[in-house]
Amino acid sequence: MLDAALIQQCADPSLKPAIVEQFVDAAGAPDPLTVTVKYGGRVFLVPVPKTADEALVIIRENVGRAIVRVGLTQFPAGVGVKDASKLTVDLVDACENLRVGTRMFAKILRVVAKWYGNPENDEVFPQIFEDAIYAWKTGEFEGVGVFQAADPSGPINNQKEQADVSEKVVSEPETPPNAESDPQDQKDVDAAGMRIDLSRIVGN
Repeated sequence: MLDAALIQQCADPSLKPAIVEQFVDAAGAPDPLTVTVKYGGRVFLVPVPKTADEALVIIRENVGRAIVRVGLTQFPAGVGVKDASKLTVDLVDACENLRVGTRMFAKILRVVAKWYGNPENDEVFPQIFEDAIYAWKTGEFEGVGVFQAADPSGPINNQKEQADVSEKVVSEPETPPNAESDPQDQKDVDAAGMRIDLSRIVGN
């Protein structure tokens, strides 16, 4: 469970605290140092970082040739980044990660709500939220790359706390090609095989 003070201090103010908490529960990670690396929809083991600097090394090694998710919100580290050396430890700072992650998720909620026609009926919000979680995990919604999409702006209406959202979004589907600024053609990534050095894990 996220600390209430952390949510109040760091989360995007357009989201209700209960929605922030449910977003992190459904799509994030409990440890701010969590780094997830995926090639072609497959998750690969990487060393578990014990410090922010160790996490940053793993992130920099893989951004640009894999999909890298980081921190409490599992924010896609490669979005909008052309030079991995420009990435900083802010990515795995709990407050900063929650700030940028909830800001991006709020935008995705607005993108999804716009597709639904910005309904006034609060009974529709649970479906909007569920679709936004799906979009966060896959990088796409109705063929649109949500992380690169323009922000429709405006308030997020009728935010309604979800019941058992973690059960609704049972599993993360395979990431579509080029979602989250996937750096290469999907066939190229698959053909390349596993390119992460796991020797540090096995002790070779």
